[in-house]
Amino acid sequence: MGNIAYYTKEGLDKLKNELNELKTKGRSNIAKQIAEARDKGDLSENAEYDAAKDAQGHLEAKIAQLEEVVGNARVLDESTIDTSKVSILSKVKIKNNKNGATFSYTLVSEEEADLKASKISVQSPIGKGLLGKKAGDKAKIQTPGGDIEFEIIEIGI
Repeated sequence: MGNIAYYTKEGLDKLKNELNELKTKGRSNIAKQIAEARDKGDLSENAEYDAAKDAQGHLEAKIAQLEEVVGNARVLDESTIDTSKVSILSKVKIKNNKNGATFSYTLVSEEEADLKASKISVQSPIGKGLLGKKAGDKAKIQTPGGDIEFEIIEIGI
């Protein structure tokens, strides 16, 4: 059994849609490639056939991996999130104590992380460093650019 991971409803729906796409269109496309390559004659020296079979193996591995992720996924109920401390799905406003810059991030699962949308993974250095902290707490976080101290300004959802 794999690890249970928590997702927003949208995040889980996106994974399910990707899985469905791979199972339907992905498998159909690979089957066509294999059939076309098979029609070209001797399979023992047919590079196109070998490549299509290889692609089929990769596709099936990806499908199996996604099925496991979806099977172990749990949807988070935003109404049950404790806003007194930072947790997954918390929207956190933090201040970099070195330069005074403030940022707002939502902590999400690894697969839903999207820096452009201000969603950072709970597995990232900053995400890990903020988990469990309360408003007013300081968090010294080791980043690739060195240690940075952040102050938690506000926690919400």
